[in-house]
Amino acid sequence: MALAASLHLHSPLHHLRFALPSSPHPPPPPACIRLSAPCRVSTAPLSAFFGDCLSVSCFLCLKLNVFRKRHRFSCTKTRRAASASTSIFTDVAEKIVSPTREKAQADTRTVVAVILGGGAGTRLFPLTNNRAKAAVPIGGAYRLIDVPMSNCINHGINKVYILTQFNSTSLNRHLARTYNFGNGVNFSDGFVEVLAATQTPGEAGMDWFQGSADAVRQFVWLFEDTKNSNIDNILILSGDHLYRMNFMDFVQKHKESGADITISCVPVEDRRAPNYGLMKINNKGRVLFFSEKPKGDDLKAMEMDTTTLGLLPEEAKRRRYIASMGVYIFKKDILLKLLRWRFPTANNFGSEIIPASVKEFNVQAYLFHDYWEDIGTIQSFYEANLALTAQPSSFHFYDATNPTYTSPRFLPPTRVNNCKVVNSIISHGCFLRECFVEHSVVGIRSQIKNGVELKDTVMLGADYYETEADQEAIISQGKVPLGIGQNTKIRNCIIDKNARIGKNVEITNLQNVQEADISSNGIYIRSGITIISKNSTIKDGTVI
Repeated sequence: MALAASLHLHSPLHHLRFALPSSPHPPPPPACIRLSAPCRVSTAPLSAFFGDCLSVSCFLCLKLNVFRKRHRFSCTKTRRAASASTSIFTDVAEKIVSPTREKAQADTRTVVAVILGGGAGTRLFPLTNNRAKAAVPIGGAYRLIDVPMSNCINHGINKVYILTQFNSTSLNRHLARTYNFGNGVNFSDGFVEVLAATQTPGEAGMDWFQGSADAVRQFVWLFEDTKNSNIDNILILSGDHLYRMNFMDFVQKHKESGADITISCVPVEDRRAPNYGLMKINNKGRVLFFSEKPKGDDLKAMEMDTTTLGLLPEEAKRRRYIASMGVYIFKKDILLKLLRWRFPTANNFGSEIIPASVKEFNVQAYLFHDYWEDIGTIQSFYEANLALTAQPSSFHFYDATNPTYTSPRFLPPTRVNNCKVVNSIISHGCFLRECFVEHSVVGIRSQIKNGVELKDTVMLGADYYETEADQEAIISQGKVPLGIGQNTKIRNCIIDKNARIGKNVEITNLQNVQEADISSNGIYIRSGITIISKNSTIKDGTVI
């Protein structure tokens, strides 16, 4: 009689099925096994997020034990017999059963992540006019919050808080749709919780978040809650950065160095240095000085010989500064001490707490060697999106081993009719008809009509469709349908969601205007980049 067991993962991200090999022995009574308590495994990258069903790692551990005891199958035989379709689970099992023994590994169960949803986002206006910074779309199909969330999920950090305050409706909606893994019953200790700014009794409780440190301080009591009693380290993340990072490597370095605080950092060139917190470190990685966005002589004083970090001499000449990424790990007791007793009125980590802590605590630097971008301005947002179209690109979302998760939309494939597309990204659910698209990112549900020329443009897409019948009815009323109309030419532009751009429109900024506001028409120019704001209508024949 064949022995089979099935695992169903019901979530917005996955629907997976795993079958163990058949056996000549009689099967155990249940055909599908569920656990009523979490399996104590510390390195399961996805399992702990599926709160209301059997986790991948728990399932593997349980079934390996069942096979050892009842059927005398070794792990090796089990893996050899597994089909190719289950190889991903075999890889996970190998990591779980055979952990590295050379040194004590950091435990994901002792780490909680706190993601900062961002402030008012004035430098990203008008993209932040109706949404939080972390909810700004990127890469055609994602939102910025998906980056730190995916980095946490991919490396087993399953306790996540997101602090929100400004324009948080769309961010909260996206988080609920994408990362809501509990449906009433939860068999793991993982969670994703939104902590919205709120007022509390007392004079101090009347204030909203005053900065990054103050936001964490207002919810610091959570870290002493019973469900967080085993937390040793608190990971502070920004919700508006673009990078792919193994946070558990970061935590491991923090643990091995015995640091009270560890700061992730990257070497940067002169032109970018004044925009970041800069540090000087010794040959053991300890941070000696920290200065937040220095200028003039203070900036010059933060120069370092970055060849000591492993940079080649030519590269070291160009990148003479070490910048903080705004990604920190604190020992829990140290963070509580800093926020409650040592600096009870400090509002920000970068400008207040970190510079002062360098003098009193063991603050270590963790050098990050991969791509990282702070999406803090319109120009950085525009450049980071278009950089995704490069061949090869410094960053890409399609990494099979470390995927970037987002809200499932169940959209059809994009339809392209007689178009020329060069070095561009076209998201799903789009309709392109006899158009030319070059060096551009086209977001979900975009509609581009005949004769359109789109170049160096970031198009964020749409939240809904208009059928051909709908569009014909709209045109008959003298209005502009969703998308880009016939024979329109667009250059150096960001087109926000649900924009309606008519026929024979030219958006090229030939006069190279750097800054302008035509808010009545939903048109803005920042750093020479034209922005068509969300839900705006550009009438037929308009020239910008």
